[in-house]
Amino acid sequence: MSETNSKLYIVATPIGNLSDLSFRAVEVLKSVDLIAAEDTRHAKVLLQHYGIDTRLISVHEHNEVRVAPQLISQIQQGLAIALISDAGTPLLSDPGLPLVKLARESGVEVSPIPGPSAVIAAISASGLPVHKFTFEGFSPRHAAARKSWFEQKSSDATTWVFYESSHRVLASITDLATVLPADHRICIARELTKLHETIVTASVQELLVLLQDDKNMLKGEFVVIVAGAKQQETDDEVEELQRILKILLQECSLKTAVALAGEITGARKRQLYQMALDLNQL
Repeated sequence: MSETNSKLYIVATPIGNLSDLSFRAVEVLKSVDLIAAEDTRHAKVLLQHYGIDTRLISVHEHNEVRVAPQLISQIQQGLAIALISDAGTPLLSDPGLPLVKLARESGVEVSPIPGPSAVIAAISASGLPVHKFTFEGFSPRHAAARKSWFEQKSSDATTWVFYESSHRVLASITDLATVLPADHRICIARELTKLHETIVTASVQELLVLLQDDKNMLKGEFVVIVAGAKQQETDDEVEELQRILKILLQECSLKTAVALAGEITGARKRQLYQMALDLNQL
């Protein structure tokens, strides 16, 4: 039996730089009886780096529901178990929820060992407002669902954050550029804490051009941070948008007028489209 108290420890591990594992995390991983790892092969690299020889068991999205009761039973019998993911803080878009949920329901103590998190690392260096934000996990895989989701999120007043893969990051930013004003601020953070760490905050249009021109920017793991939508326009700003649309509608089709108004003002196309429809009914 371990000297560590019999409980479930949720241990944050490095997101790239192995030196980011905390002293307390090392102590816990050395002293527990068992480490439940998302990928034991990946975990061995970290454990060997710190001279940790604790026994490993694989707990991933395909077996966690089945394995969780066995692990909880072992803790109830006096063992101490640590849960780790491949990188960062477990459960943030990683396996572990069934195990933690069952531990709580069974009266097993759950103790977090805080540390690296890609989300927190990215927003801390983004320069975007993060006094309040929402984390959305990974964006939808399929193009139609992803664009629909971006359209829904585009009106959020607070900053929002999502993970993206190297295979889809260009498509995601392309989709974002179609639903956000060209000057809307976003941040792309890639390969955090690694040799080629890159954090760029700019307009969505500027970042789209950067991704298109620099193929190296398409490599790695990504955190994308999107600033919240601008607050409701003042009465004067709304009147100016209406004035511009009225002029354009006299000369152009509704679709062209909305497109041109967007280029001139930077306002969201969806907002301009609804405003144009209202004006046409007057």
